[in-house]
Amino acid sequence: MSAMSVRDFFERAGEQLHLTVLGKGLESRQGVTVSDINRPGLALTGFVENFLWERILIIGQTEIAYLNTLAPQDRDRALENVFQFPLPCIIVTKGLAPPPAVRELADAHDIPILGTSMDTTPLIHELTSFLDEVFAATISVHASLVDVYGVGLLITGRSGIGKSECALDLVERGARLAADDVVTIQRRHNVLIGSGNEMARHCMEIRGIGIIDVQAIFGIRAIRARKRIEVEVNLQEWDAAKDYERLGLDERHTTILDVHIPLVIVPIFPGKNITVIAETIALTYLIKAYGYDPAAHFNENLLQLIRRKRSLAVLARDDLE
Repeated sequence: MSAMSVRDFFERAGEQLHLTVLGKGLESRQGVTVSDINRPGLALTGFVENFLWERILIIGQTEIAYLNTLAPQDRDRALENVFQFPLPCIIVTKGLAPPPAVRELADAHDIPILGTSMDTTPLIHELTSFLDEVFAATISVHASLVDVYGVGLLITGRSGIGKSECALDLVERGARLAADDVVTIQRRHNVLIGSGNEMARHCMEIRGIGIIDVQAIFGIRAIRARKRIEVEVNLQEWDAAKDYERLGLDERHTTILDVHIPLVIVPIFPGKNITVIAETIALTYLIKAYGYDPAAHFNENLLQLIRRKRSLAVLARDDLE
């Protein structure tokens, strides 16, 4: 999303942020375009070189108290430093009434003023979280997303290879389905969050059966609204000409929305238990997160064994008695 009008912002976030309209209206020359917010501390003193005017401006008790200490002429000069920019809107916190000079300048410059009963710090957290979601980079991918032992597995592969069947088998074994067929992925602070399509939600298409409702069949414990994506599991047909990873020392990674996550390529053929392999991938990710790498541990034990055998060979060679 590139921009959001102040009216749209008010309609979407007004209830969550307890917003009310304090100015003459919601029409603004500048829409909301970024997820960051701004406080006018230095700008009120006259330093505007790095003033980020495109952000929503927050005025709290500190700013109002400072303005009330100024003589009318100095207060007008301080406010002009801020209102010379096309601000998207102003939010006054803690149920405070903005000084009359602030309302007059805002109305004159077509800058909406909103009020909230929330304290400044909680408002900033809630507002930033809301805007982060609105402006998060988003893509949709053809995949299934399953929560396996708390690890978000994004199961990918060509159409018809068995992604949904694998996800269904995982759900039957206790995993939780977040999305199937189409996964909407958002980047939130270098974290990938996946969710399902609003229309399909937690329905799955199983070839030979048709559409099934996972929640209706397995219950509420079998689904979740969204899940962080930690590993991509790519299903591929077995190709005897390919050299597949067998030790796990060389980790693959993939990039989604500029975020790097582990990639595990699983070659499949009839009779192979992909579900157990998927569970093992999730468990391996967990033990690596706790600092234990099975492949590296195995490799180190092998090297130690080779070194011991070399030492014993030297002793045997030099023992001539």
